[in-house]
Amino acid sequence: MADVEPTRSAQHEQRALRVSMAVSVALSVVALVWGLAAGSQVILLDGVYAILGLGLSWLSLHASRLSAAGPTPRFPFGRESLVPLVVGVQGLALVGTLVYAAVDATRVILEGGSDVAAGGLAAYGVVSGLACLAGYGYLVRRGARSDLIRAEAAVWLAGAVTSLLITVGGVVALVLGRTAWRGAEAYADSVLVLVSCVMLARLPVRMLRQAASELLESAPEPAVQQLIRDVVERVRAAEGLPEPVLRTSKVGHKLYVEVGFLVPPGRWDVADEDRVRRTLRDGLAALPYEPWSVVEVTTDPELVL
Repeated sequence: MADVEPTRSAQHEQRALRVSMAVSVALSVVALVWGLAAGSQVILLDGVYAILGLGLSWLSLHASRLSAAGPTPRFPFGRESLVPLVVGVQGLALVGTLVYAAVDATRVILEGGSDVAAGGLAAYGVVSGLACLAGYGYLVRRGARSDLIRAEAAVWLAGAVTSLLITVGGVVALVLGRTAWRGAEAYADSVLVLVSCVMLARLPVRMLRQAASELLESAPEPAVQQLIRDVVERVRAAEGLPEPVLRTSKVGHKLYVEVGFLVPPGRWDVADEDRVRRTLRDGLAALPYEPWSVVEVTTDPELVL
């Protein structure tokens, strides 16, 4: 069962990523055509964002396939590091997109703004927002424990936020066009781009921090650490062992757990250590990750992990 579950999880993950790619294709075409027709920066940004999401979805799908392939002679510990690496690439790509969009929007504002159909902005925002929320909801339901799917869902959520801003901005521009402030309507599109960039900036930063954390083999998030400690404590209590030295890290789907017990001489043999190892392995198998555990039972303090 332990060998089958990661395969099913990977298939589930890849299916969700394919659906995300298909929707990204449709949205990018709609956004680019709509943006060019309306002459809107913010809609074109949304289209570029969708194309970027399509490329990153393909990258995530490829990483999922490789990481699910398991260990090979060349990669004896597997290729799980591809997962945080791809998340980091997604974060960098989003940073680049937001910086470029902000610089271009600032240029347009300094040049006196641009004429955009406010009604078209609002209508596009509604259509795009509903599609992005649907994509986000689908991915959240499909992969709460998958780093790749969570990163993909974050991109869709960011798209939904942008669409909401476009809708609000379009409505505000329509109102301004009927008041003495109608001159401000020319700046609505570029201001929306800047506001979107500011609101979305936290997303790629969070993705980059997560990627760096896993690539540097830091400890997993506190909730995961607590689950591991609970399993180790049950094993320790059942076997009458002392408090262990415990080290953990998570890379992609793989959860590394190293446990060391310092025991009195003459009371433990290899068969006892194997029993502890099997019990720990069975306990960790219930976690929604692929555990890679190492157990040491020794009488020498210098050999404790």
